[in-house]
Amino acid sequence: MTVKIRVMPTLLFRDMGLVKGVGFDSWRRTGSAMQAIKVYNMREVDELVFLDIRATPDGRDPDFAQIDELADECFMPMTVGGGVRNPDHIGGLLAVGADKVAINTAALARPGLIRDGALRYGSQCIVVSIDVLRHPDGRLEVMSHCGKQATGRDPVEWAKEAEAMGAGEILLTSVDRDGTFEGYDVALTRAVVDALKIPVIASGGCGKYEHMAEVLAKGKADAVAAASIFHFTEQTPREAKLYLKSQGFKVRV
Repeated sequence: MTVKIRVMPTLLFRDMGLVKGVGFDSWRRTGSAMQAIKVYNMREVDELVFLDIRATPDGRDPDFAQIDELADECFMPMTVGGGVRNPDHIGGLLAVGADKVAINTAALARPGLIRDGALRYGSQCIVVSIDVLRHPDGRLEVMSHCGKQATGRDPVEWAKEAEAMGAGEILLTSVDRDGTFEGYDVALTRAVVDALKIPVIASGGCGKYEHMAEVLAKGKADAVAAASIFHFTEQTPREAKLYLKSQGFKVRV
């Protein structure tokens, strides 16, 4: 059976509302999370990614009450991340309505968190989020703390380690492409996909439907996540899927 391609809008939450920027410098307000979720409910979205981008830098726990409220109105699978530091945080988010939990900085600091989460709740709900910066010389480096701290880690090796620890999926985001509308980092995506057996979601840089087709065809991504294209243009997830279908990709329409 052919697995269908997923188109996944990303909601970046900061303080009291949604934001978007360039290169992980997220400052531009884009509205409320609840409003966005209600819109995406009507737009036949496959899955939603919700990331609280200030929780980890501020040392806060996930806002379980907020996710509980949003999940009540969200009629599509939702991956939630931000501030997740231990297995109880993962369980707490799943309990209030998250379908999957994204972990990033805490997993880099303690890779055992991936294993503990997978053993307790199942690999299918553990998404390891990997933010990658391509340096001017072409070197790729995993970044932590919402793209602000260098780790010295190679993204392919870290992705392989995350898979071995029990991750069910990788959310792979290009820091330098984020918010640029210039397209996904196809070479990065392909390198990670080729090294893994679990699904890889490409993120960072999408500006048009052709960028999605490119990273799916050449990067072999299993899904595409995007934010700015849906916030700042007239393009929609449904139109994206119709375009991808016209290009021969299997999508759910």
